[in-house]
Amino acid sequence: MPEEVKPNPQNALTQDAQLLAENIASGEEKAPTVDFEADYKAAQQFSVSDIDRTGEGAKAAEAATAPQQKISEPQETQVEAKPTGNPDDYAEMAKEVGGSRNEGVSSVSDDLVQQALENKPKK
Repeated sequence: MPEEVKPNPQNALTQDAQLLAENIASGEEKAPTVDFEADYKAAQQFSVSDIDRTGEGAKAAEAATAPQQKISEPQETQVEAKPTGNPDDYAEMAKEVGGSRNEGVSSVSDDLVQQALENKPKK
């Protein structure tokens, strides 16, 4: 069912729209009509192309999105780590690192606590 457009001159965004709204309000020009249902039905017809209504649409989409170059299959590679030095050197280094766990910890004596209290900044 067509509906008549009733423009408001105060809400017009351009001078042309304001002039048209004033002419419609004064009766100089006829107000346009809009048939929403007919427009909706027409839009539905345009939303799907003729080729999509057949099986050819799926084939055309497949052809359009198919890769243009050959895609190779990934290959698995075997990596083997070979020894690169004297294992005794690494064993010695591991001993040094292992001993460092205790180096950060020192025993706290009463003298050390007393020295820390004496060197405490004053407020």
